[in-house]
Amino acid sequence: MSFSTIGDALDAFKRGEFVVVVDDADRENEGDLIIAADAIDEQKMAFMIRHTSGVICAPMTDERADFLELPLMVSNNTESMRTAFTVSVDLMDGVTTGISAGDRSATVSALADFSYEAGDFARPGHIFPLRARLGGVLKRAGHTEAAVDLCQMAGRSEVGVLCEIVKDDGSMARLPDLQKFALENDLCFISIADLIRFRRRNEKLIEHFAEARIPTRYGEFTAHAYRSVLDGVEHVAYVLGDLEDAESALVRVHSECLTGDLLGSLRCDCGSQLDEAIRLIGSEGVGVVVYLRGHEGRGIG
Repeated sequence: MSFSTIGDALDAFKRGEFVVVVDDADRENEGDLIIAADAIDEQKMAFMIRHTSGVICAPMTDERADFLELPLMVSNNTESMRTAFTVSVDLMDGVTTGISAGDRSATVSALADFSYEAGDFARPGHIFPLRARLGGVLKRAGHTEAAVDLCQMAGRSEVGVLCEIVKDDGSMARLPDLQKFALENDLCFISIADLIRFRRRNEKLIEHFAEARIPTRYGEFTAHAYRSVLDGVEHVAYVLGDLEDAESALVRVHSECLTGDLLGSLRCDCGSQLDEAIRLIGSEGVGVVVYLRGHEGRGIG
């Protein structure tokens, strides 16, 4: 299967073009037609309706959804992928029934326009806003998050437009069909998996926010505190010695285990492993303990 590069897809998105985005075969195994909401017009909306299921969705950040006062559609989401649908909307002024291509393009354009507020939209309507998870595809590998990621990475509005591509008989288009559709319509064709890899390679996902000296019985370490930009979880790197001048250095990556590390639980050897790692680094005079917080390492302590 031949996919476009993420760079090419971002260039297309910047130009206001559609991109075909496919997810994994073990997930929904579908492809969505995605475009930035601030690039949509009546002609593009008509194209989207003609080649998709017609259920036009508008993925957006939580901040935008909160500003527009768009609560979740249901309090108990039992949809298979937990897609975060909000109440549906139509633009109140300048539209008729809300269902035409022109009306729907006007509604999604307004959702992306910060001059519009909550009171400018009728509820329910014919456009289905979606709330994207903070962190995008790195937190949830869904089309909702892919759309918002593409918008943000391309420097467009933080609202996208998407719908599932279908075949002429109404059945869902799968990988071979999607590739053919993209080629026939000269559209970029990417996978969510490639978008995840691109973001991991090109983005700084942690920030350094503090450091302190920690004297221990094995030597004086410097603690460097980092915060994940995805979920806010804080991790610590304990450094001994000068890493730049060292030919090699011992490194221990340790998953937080409260009961083992702090209480010395006999149900695991986490605490003893951590202590031994610090002892060995102390004997070498240089090394790092990377302490990953936010989860029990093996769940047995």
